[in-house]
Amino acid sequence: MRIYNFKVNKTKLTKILLLIFILICLCILLISFSDLFTKVKNYKNEEFTINDTSFSSTDNEIPSNQYTNVLKAVHENLNDYIGKEITFTGYVYKIDYLQKNQFVIARNMIINEASQTVVVGFLCEYNEISNFENLSWVKLTGTIQKGDLNGEIPILNITHIEKTSKPDDEFVYPPEDTYIPTSNIY
Repeated sequence: MRIYNFKVNKTKLTKILLLIFILICLCILLISFSDLFTKVKNYKNEEFTINDTSFSSTDNEIPSNQYTNVLKAVHENLNDYIGKEITFTGYVYKIDYLQKNQFVIARNMIINEASQTVVVGFLCEYNEISNFENLSWVKLTGTIQKGDLNGEIPILNITHIEKTSKPDDEFVYPPEDTYIPTSNIY
């Protein structure tokens, strides 16, 4: 029978175990960052598509449930939509720093469970906009053009506008799966 005598140095054992623990934590951290950067990279390369029935030649009216998807798609791919005619309902939102013939055709987008909203919409140009009160609901048809307001943006050149009543679905929701809030509400 053989007897082995092991002498364990507690400080060395503690250092080895601590080193192994740190290496495991670093591996987990690296894997997490790698996954995060891969998702961010894929998000930037994703193609955003919308339901093309919103821009069909026979029915170019944008339904409320597609409003922010269309708004986002047009802003991100402006050159693809220049010359397209669209129709939708929103309210006239006049802003002081815009030209006298400009306004935003706006909707309120719900951004959280507390029903907080932000105004979203297309910048529009119409020479007779003074005939419409601020915050009045209208249905309009316009052609998408390239414009400039602190950078390149789509502008709707209004071809037809008429007063309408507030729709039952007056609020819109963020674009599908890709909305990232850009401001905090306090």
